[in-house]
Amino acid sequence: MRRRRRSLLPFAVAALAILGMGADGGGVDANVFIAIAVMLAAAKLFGDLFERLSLPPVLGELFAGIVLGNLDLLGFGGLHFIEHDPQLELLAELGVVLLLFQVGLESNLAQMAKVGASAFVVAVVGVILPMAMGYGLHAVLVPDRTWHTHLFIGAVLSATSVGITARVFKDLGKIDSPTGRVVLGAAVIDDVLGLIVLAVVTGVVEAAETGGSLDVVSVSILVAKAIGFLGLAILLGRPVSSRLYKMASALRVKHVLLAASLAFCLVISWFAHLVGLATIVGAFAAGLVLDEVVFQDLQSREMRRLEEMLEPLAELLTPMFFVLTGAKVDLAAFGNIDALALAGALTVAAIIGKQACSLVAFGPGVHKTSVGLGMIPRGEVGLIFAAVGLKLNLGGQPVISDTTYAAIVLMVMFTTMVTPPVLAWSLRRAGGETPAAGPPDEAESLT
Repeated sequence: MRRRRRSLLPFAVAALAILGMGADGGGVDANVFIAIAVMLAAAKLFGDLFERLSLPPVLGELFAGIVLGNLDLLGFGGLHFIEHDPQLELLAELGVVLLLFQVGLESNLAQMAKVGASAFVVAVVGVILPMAMGYGLHAVLVPDRTWHTHLFIGAVLSATSVGITARVFKDLGKIDSPTGRVVLGAAVIDDVLGLIVLAVVTGVVEAAETGGSLDVVSVSILVAKAIGFLGLAILLGRPVSSRLYKMASALRVKHVLLAASLAFCLVISWFAHLVGLATIVGAFAAGLVLDEVVFQDLQSREMRRLEEMLEPLAELLTPMFFVLTGAKVDLAAFGNIDALALAGALTVAAIIGKQACSLVAFGPGVHKTSVGLGMIPRGEVGLIFAAVGLKLNLGGQPVISDTTYAAIVLMVMFTTMVTPPVLAWSLRRAGGETPAAGPPDEAESLT
């Protein structure tokens, strides 16, 4: 392992040298190819470093992007173009669509239903309070920005990363505990609610940019559209996907399951875009409605699970998204105290806002403190929200400024780094404490 990690270093250095000399022969395409190579190498190098420090590798990929995107501060501008290159943006977009598809596949509607009202209440509080705090804080600290920006900051703070929390529970063997089921169920519901919030906020911003009305009726239509799309996807997804996989099973070529699943994901993502929602909402819905029973025959024939087939593709494309997300962080934005104050304030709001979840959690065996701590990390979900905000424009200006974007990334990194150790500590400590009590009906639903 160590030998492989060393072998990437000379390759990365050579790639940077070629870019620095402005090599001719390949034009723009050659620069993009070498940029992809450097981005992937840096993602794995820093991902490995962070994993050795017992931190999520996704933070290493983000940090790699921050380094590559700010090399001009050291006098090297050869990679500056990666921040806005449309070809790299496409790869990153595919990466985040694939990521949300995987999250959807790992989410189970039946399991979400089992944790009942407790997870739902935790999720609702975990969305509303951080969103309100984010809106208020940003309005106070950055009063010159419009309410649309404040609203988007609130949406970013409402997110929860189910992946980071699931990893901690799994490592401690508590993923199927009452606390684990409530937290993971709440995190998945939080993602669904967050995507609805993102769809609505994005719609509000786009309506304002085009001069559309922003009355209660318009917002209600956006909410109904987001909920309706997810509901329709869940309702029709099973019969449609069953027919798709039945037709695909007649093919005798290899990797039919992978091709059919990706096609299904991309079509649903396109439909989401068609009705005015983010493509990631469609990707999540596609993964959510796919049930292993639907493609069991194909999976048995190919002798590999769909998740395993998606993994190599995800390892190629998803890091591109996080590296590119990090590359857009302008470290020069932290040259003033206001930017650092904003980052600190957003981090405090992000943590406190989710701690309210511990106050409403209930059920036998549910450890309230662990519930609150488990909802803290924003991880990849917060970064996805921020990246969407960076692409939206209002009045010719990005909804999220460079300074605010950098502050958001710092908030995401801190909340993601702090959660694993404090949650592990809380879960180990939970054995000696009295669990929260809950209504008899709910108690039965959690056991």
